Amino acid sequence: MRIVVTIGISEIRSKDSSSPLDKRFKGMDGFMKFVKQHVSKAVLAIVMLGGFVLPAAAQDLKIGVVSLPALIERAPQTKAAMDALQEEFAPRQREFEAKKKEYDDLAAKIQKDLAVMGETERRNAQKEVRDLERDLARMQTEFQEDLNLRQNEEYGQLQRAMLKEVQDFAQQQGYDLIVGDGVLYVNSAVNITDEVLRAVEANYQAASAR
Repeated sequence: MRIVVTIGISEIRSKDSSSPLDKRFKGMDGFMKFVKQHVSKAVLAIVMLGGFVLPAAAQDLKIGVVSLPALIERAPQTKAAMDALQEEFAPRQREFEAKKKEYDDLAAKIQKDLAVMGETERRNAQKEVRDLERDLARMQTEFQEDLNLRQNEEYGQLQRAMLKEVQDFAQQQGYDLIVGDGVLYVNSAVNITDEVLRAVEANYQAASAR
């Protein structure tokens, strides 16, 4: 059976009962439950071939699609957060680079003077190189772990901030439903990511000007 589900300005079509719609929502009952959960007052028009037509009020339902990962990637808050992280970890980066230079210089000196070194001097120099190697490995591991932790913290804050931006935008623009990840098909006409991004940029600029 061919099914056409009309929701506001977009359509989702499936050719038969084993379509991706059924896999996503486990049949039309699951789809109806999903819509009812998210849009309690919406009227959904379902037109089946040789079937029936529900009230035209369903066509008033305003739906948009937002890619939250794309929004986060392009938002000015993300660049600000990355710049702040870079500044936060810059001293440790310089410390690591200085230690790395110390190691390189010592290794080069030992390689140059190895032939004229006594046995004890050579053992001491090699031990010093090994100690520096361990220090470098420890510094690099701790640096990466701490950086990953802070990046995850910042990303979580960005996710919450962008979700709030989407919700505010939806309320201001009169949207009934905003769909994010997990969409199997969407007409580009309902993708409002760029519109939300412009609102995010405007809000960020306004906040920065205060």
